[in-house]
Amino acid sequence: MKVFTYSEARQHLAKLLDPAREEEVEIRRRDGTIFSLTVKQPSTRSPFDVPGIDTAATTQDILDAVAESRTR
Repeated sequence: MKVFTYSEARQHLAKLLDPAREEEVEIRRRDGTIFSLTVKQPSTRSPFDVPGIDTAATTQDILDAVAESRTR
């Protein structure tokens, strides 16, 4: 594991990203606080990829509800 001071991390952030691809990188502040930098794999799922629900609502019910909300 690589360890950098906060000052080094601020000055050389781009250099920290390369080792973070392979292993965890720690950034330590003078007050003892430790931050961990790791690579995060991008999600292959859409945030809109949610399961549907069965409902008795018709298209007309939905259109009526939208029209009603716009008249308020």
